[in-house]
Amino acid sequence: MGKPASANKTTIWPGVVLAAIVAASAFSMRELPGLGIFSPMILAVIVGIVFANLVGLPANTRAGIAFCQRTLLRFAIVLLGFQLTVTQLGAIGLGGVAIVASSLLATFCFTLGLGRLLGVERKLTELIAAGTSICGASAIVATNAVTGASDEDVAYAVASVTLFGTIAMLGYPLLAITTGLDQHGFGLWAGASIHEIAQVIGASFQVGPQAGEISTIAKLARVALLAPMVIALGVMAARGSAAEKTAKPPMPWFVFAFVAVVALNSAVEVPTEAKSVIVFATTFMLSVGLAAMGLQTHIGKIRSRGLRPLLLALSAFVFIACFSLLLVKLVG
Repeated sequence: MGKPASANKTTIWPGVVLAAIVAASAFSMRELPGLGIFSPMILAVIVGIVFANLVGLPANTRAGIAFCQRTLLRFAIVLLGFQLTVTQLGAIGLGGVAIVASSLLATFCFTLGLGRLLGVERKLTELIAAGTSICGASAIVATNAVTGASDEDVAYAVASVTLFGTIAMLGYPLLAITTGLDQHGFGLWAGASIHEIAQVIGASFQVGPQAGEISTIAKLARVALLAPMVIALGVMAARGSAAEKTAKPPMPWFVFAFVAVVALNSAVEVPTEAKSVIVFATTFMLSVGLAAMGLQTHIGKIRSRGLRPLLLALSAFVFIACFSLLLVKLVG
């Protein structure tokens, strides 16, 4: 009985090492001329995508890559709480919360309606809607717990949502000036519209520290809506199946852990030296998680299902970007 447990532990390391090497190369690339303006998180996901699609992944790395993309990434997000305080948490205000919730709901409904018009299969539409409006791959996996889509649908939704989330992560900082938003507004826009938490962080901290802090708060407020949204979708999806009706969505534990760390950081003054170490470790782990995300992005999976689901994911991406930007301009 002990042998399988040991084997499970050892199978994680090849993927973890590969993702760490990709992240370390991203840090090194920042020393090259012209690349210093990019955060290591952005470079890590780019290197990961290039490696996965040109070289491919050894089979023994998949478990470790999945670990980095899920567990390690969430732990890094929890540690990000050491960079925030309770006072900062009130920065987005009620208006910010309204922007986040309205953008989520409007995008979800828009995607479901457009999916029907385009003739995209219902379960795939629901996965794309959840991934775009809530929190990327995590929302897709959680949503699939109640919709029961095929593995191919899950892979397609994750690949397409990751693609457009990565485009947002790279493109949003370039639009910072043209949108006319200050750091607060940009952070609110990024947090309310970019798909994955790590992508939000990668884009917003590129603009400035205040933008990064605001975007993190806005995005985590959005992630907190995962459970009620998945429960609602489960009710919609249930068609007489007892299994669907009793399915329970996973709770976003890292959101509560993040809040606890913020509370601790607000109550206790962490020494400057220790905080510097935590900040670097957090950035590196986020880069490893994003590298893993890039390593999981395969262009072939997107091509395999045709253009209509891809058009749906693109339309949902454009809608949430424009709708949330409009709200930020009007309310934020």
